[in-house]
Amino acid sequence: MEKTKTPGTRKSHTFIKLNSWTVEHTSLFQPSLFIGDFGLIPVEPHDFDALYAAASDPLIWAMHPNPFRYRLEDFRNFFQGAIKSGGAMVVRDERTGMLCGSTRFYDWDPKKKEIFIGYTFYARKYWGTGLNAQIKRLMLDYLFTHTPYVKVRFHVGKENYRSRRAMEKLGAHYQGEVLVAYHGEPPRENVEYLIEKPS
Repeated sequence: MEKTKTPGTRKSHTFIKLNSWTVEHTSLFQPSLFIGDFGLIPVEPHDFDALYAAASDPLIWAMHPNPFRYRLEDFRNFFQGAIKSGGAMVVRDERTGMLCGSTRFYDWDPKKKEIFIGYTFYARKYWGTGLNAQIKRLMLDYLFTHTPYVKVRFHVGKENYRSRRAMEKLGAHYQGEVLVAYHGEPPRENVEYLIEKPS
């Protein structure tokens, strides 16, 4: 065990060193995970401005179920949902301290041991860098080694072909079409993918 102080206003925490990444146990669905040059840390209310700076590019949302989240009020609803969810995290570039995106755990079902990962976006400068896959694998590794959850599901906008290809590269299995009402938004067409814990 070693004490590590994260940049910014967050306090010192105790982390557990694993093979290639680090985990902090503060909340089951809002851990702090670190890998390489990036940290996945619980979202806090004061993150709004920094996260909106990363999210205010219209091209980020062009294929998402709601293509207007680059607008202030739409993003405010998105952010409020993140705060209320109890499972949202921001992705931080540890080299600069800048926030480069966010993602979250949601709709967990303890009886079925199922959970969703989603609401994910990244600033375009990180597209094509492998960061999305790296963070997804980090979250999956965390779930399968530190929680009882054995099935992870993903909602992806039906016409978000970039994200659908990314899910397939990750090894997720297509489950079919589904209507999903994201926080504060009307139902929209999505597709669902599944990854199960290796036996």
